[in-house]
Amino acid sequence: MTQPLCPAPLPTDLLARRVDPALVPYERSSEAPPFDRPIGQERAIEAVRFALGMNGPGYNLFCMGPEGTGKSSLVRRYLAEAAAALPVPQDWVYVYNFSDSYRPRALTLPAGRARQFARDMDALVEELRHSLPAAFEADEYRQQRKALEEAIKQRQEQALEEHRGRAEAKGIALVRTPMGLALAPEKEGEVLTPDDFHKLPEEEQQRLKEAMGELQKGLEEALREAPQWEREKREKIRALDADTADRVVKLEIAERKEIYADCPQVLEYLDQVHADLKDNASLFLTDPQEQDQQDGVPPYLRKVGDEARFRRYRVNVLIDHDGATVAPVVMEDHPTQPALLGRIEYRQQLGALITDFHLIKAGALHRANGGFLMLEARKLLQNSFAYDDLKRALRKGEIRIEVPGGSWGMWSTQAMEPEPIPLQVKVVLIGEPMTFYLLSEYDPDFSGLFKVVADFNTHIDRTPETVRDFALVLAEMARQKGTLPLGRLAAAKIVEYGSRLAEDAERLTTHMGDLADLIREADHFARGARQDLINADHVAQAIDGRRRRFGRIPAAIQDEITRDIIRIETDGEAIGEINGLAVLEVGPNAFGKPSRISARVRAGRGEVIDIERQVDLGGPTHSKGVLILSSFLAHRFGTMEPLRLTATLTFEQSYGMVDGDSASSTELYALLSALAEVPIRQSLAVTGSVDQFGRVQAIGGVNEKIEGFFDLCVSRGLTGEQGVLIPASNVAHLMLRDDVVEACADGAFHIWPVRHIDEGITLLTGVAAGEQEEDGQWTSGSVNRRVQARLRAFARIGALDDHGMGGDEPPPRRGLRVEEEAARRRRW
Repeated sequence: MTQPLCPAPLPTDLLARRVDPALVPYERSSEAPPFDRPIGQERAIEAVRFALGMNGPGYNLFCMGPEGTGKSSLVRRYLAEAAAALPVPQDWVYVYNFSDSYRPRALTLPAGRARQFARDMDALVEELRHSLPAAFEADEYRQQRKALEEAIKQRQEQALEEHRGRAEAKGIALVRTPMGLALAPEKEGEVLTPDDFHKLPEEEQQRLKEAMGELQKGLEEALREAPQWEREKREKIRALDADTADRVVKLEIAERKEIYADCPQVLEYLDQVHADLKDNASLFLTDPQEQDQQDGVPPYLRKVGDEARFRRYRVNVLIDHDGATVAPVVMEDHPTQPALLGRIEYRQQLGALITDFHLIKAGALHRANGGFLMLEARKLLQNSFAYDDLKRALRKGEIRIEVPGGSWGMWSTQAMEPEPIPLQVKVVLIGEPMTFYLLSEYDPDFSGLFKVVADFNTHIDRTPETVRDFALVLAEMARQKGTLPLGRLAAAKIVEYGSRLAEDAERLTTHMGDLADLIREADHFARGARQDLINADHVAQAIDGRRRRFGRIPAAIQDEITRDIIRIETDGEAIGEINGLAVLEVGPNAFGKPSRISARVRAGRGEVIDIERQVDLGGPTHSKGVLILSSFLAHRFGTMEPLRLTATLTFEQSYGMVDGDSASSTELYALLSALAEVPIRQSLAVTGSVDQFGRVQAIGGVNEKIEGFFDLCVSRGLTGEQGVLIPASNVAHLMLRDDVVEACADGAFHIWPVRHIDEGITLLTGVAAGEQEEDGQWTSGSVNRRVQARLRAFARIGALDDHGMGGDEPPPRRGLRVEEEAARRRRW
């Protein structure tokens, strides 16, 4: 094995890769040309275009990416382009269902004609309110009705006269009483009183009684025919009224049929209106008695009553595209179930809640029908029933308006059931990647309804071309936000900050929301300084201001370390103790926190004990890192003889969860120091994971970790000996603060790239790691030789214990009885 070379500190040009201002194509952003082309999102744009061009069922779109990457604005632009190529969809109205008032009918009309149709129906009602009463007050109608009434009256009188004549011929009078018609005996034209009747001879009385009985039967038969005559009269009058109304209505309906000859559904509806008006013309007529009763009613109540009578003939315009030239693009910000699928409202009348088809209101699906609908997935899933009912509408291809939860049978009261409207819409969901993955995993319907995903990049490559385009995007953002123009150096500074957000010097973030906020904040400082241009100092002020606003907790931790409440050493040497680095996230802010990691070793049974794991404060990834370093030790030092050590590792003064494997190399260094009894320089801090071969691997948050230890060293005073060991593969991620770079340039602080554990232990201890020779021995005096010697000593102690010569008693064996255990102890 070749002795690893001790790496040199990184040069300053690799600590934060600066942007060449010459790549910024303007002196002032106000001089930059307009730029609306997205950068770095070619894959997502291809998916968007594919989804918008596919017409098959289920080709709806899910756009996933972190918040602030410009998904919504980009998709809206492409939706607008697609909508411009589509025809304007048809209008929709709801009308009264004359067969079932609880199931209003939905009618479709050509775009822009729904509102006119409603006005035409209102005009029909107003015209009939005048023409129908006029028709029923005309002399012709009065004469026809009077003739009908006279004919029935004459028929009744004729029947009575016939009965009266037959009665008089038999000496019986037909008289009218308060109780109706009655028969009574008469003599010489005078009705006999009961006393006079009893004075008549018995034979006469008997004859009159028999005659009255026969006449009474005939009279009753005649009276039984009277209601039938009345019904005939009413039917004839009703037919007369229908004919009279039909002559008026037919003319008005015919005029509207000519207007809507190209709308079959409207023509069918007008026929139904015509038939209903013939039978209900009385709605337009005012009964004199009813008029007398309304004389004391306030005008507004009288108007309400009049409107209620005619509402069945009016039209509820649900969707009207009057003036539209393209298909609709709808963004629903509050996607509740009623907001998506529409709702049925209620109004209060005389203390009760009532509704009708006029109170049906459109939802976002109605407005977007024939076009596109954009929704935020998180908001959609937060609203009860909204997601399930949206899926149901997409599967069935229709919009069914119902109360929330109605499809689940949660309501037992009778409610209106408007006729469903056919649905043809492209739905676009905007959401986080985790939302997409969870829906794909747990919702079997999701993949069938959203077959296309546009996966937006979180970063793009940092090349001269992308830097130029990025600077043009910043100029466009400054124009749109109304800020002062950006100077060349300010734009370069913001591009560098874009690499810092991407946590990669070779990448740029696509999180434009953060950069837009940074421009606004820099504009604030520029205006405060009464400048007409945002320069690099203003951008630096904005970045520093962000750090200070979120700096209370990091400052408090640094203060506790400085006051030795939390023990972190930054000078001197110690065996088995080392400074590790972690990243803490508090809200949107992340900062580095140094931690002290210690290791203790003794002869044992070949195990490395992770104290954090033992007390359930270590996460699975951290435990994995400990097992990996155990494997490294076993492979390096346990191939010739068994490892007979027990080692304990812990994060000192750590009282919360510890997870991640970024401290595994740090723990291995502490363990090697404890085994070799070689002190580690406390002026250094370490981060990086390790594999089973001892290679140091990349970790996250490298900038924050370095800056966290740097701030601690600054608070105690830079000595020129302090620094951080990072994985060499993390060098490409370095975008450190200016003060860190300046300290490194002055030699007051150092950053070393490490590729292998042997390089790191050499730097930390000042003792060479050593080389392994052919016989398995390590170079004399090296760290690995000392570790090997210590482990062999532990092995000898273990061998003595195995032969009963050790000082410690072996652990009791499970399953032995008490007597056997006592005997075994005596033998030992």
